Amino acid sequence: MDPLLITREAGVVTLRLNQPEKHNALDLAAMRHLTTTLNELGSDSTIRVLVLTGAGERTFCAGADLSGVDENFPWWENPLDTISSRLEALPFATVCALNGAVYGGGTDLALACDFRIGKTTARTFIPPARFGIHYPINGLRRAQERIGMSAAKRLYLAGETFDATEMKACGFLDHAVEPDQHADFTARYVAELAAMAPLAVRGMKYVLNASARGNLDHARAMEGVRECFTSEDFLEGRAAIAAKRKPVFRGV
Repeated sequence: MDPLLITREAGVVTLRLNQPEKHNALDLAAMRHLTTTLNELGSDSTIRVLVLTGAGERTFCAGADLSGVDENFPWWENPLDTISSRLEALPFATVCALNGAVYGGGTDLALACDFRIGKTTARTFIPPARFGIHYPINGLRRAQERIGMSAAKRLYLAGETFDATEMKACGFLDHAVEPDQHADFTARYVAELAAMAPLAVRGMKYVLNASARGNLDHARAMEGVRECFTSEDFLEGRAAIAAKRKPVFRGV
């Protein structure tokens, strides 16, 4: 069974973690495969949205599968942390469609995406502190940025379990949808994102993420502004407003 299924429809790429019997946990081979895939997708200018999801109904992802990993593994080069950093840096919109619960390092994959759509039955639990494991530094930084210090400490230090209501309240979930409506809601949301102007999305995503980290390169940000306002897409947007129609952007 392929641990990662990749489908593409127009400008939307879907990556589906495909080991439901293991709660879609990622072993080292699967993590290497996912890293390579994200590197390749990141340079594809035709992609508008990436959707990350999991197979089955129980779990989106339970993080890293540590079976076969001994104490000598260099976890300061954590492969799951590398994947999350690649996800966060992708130049197009990313959506995590949580098909079920999310545990451990799987939370970092979700938080690295721009948007998270879960079910009202979702829950999350992050157990590293119970087993003497230090969660990756970048993952802790992402959690503090996305859900705030209080919620992050409750999840990572106290090992609390959050249900969908708490996940929505702290910002872990952007949307919590009834299970039988999840697929349709996600499809509509992704379609709306895919219709946005890609140059504008790319530039503003960089500014928002870099500002949150405190390392905004103003010159790079202004180049994004210049690229957007001198693009054919900007002219298309103005023409669409004048004609009272939906614009069709090409990313140029």
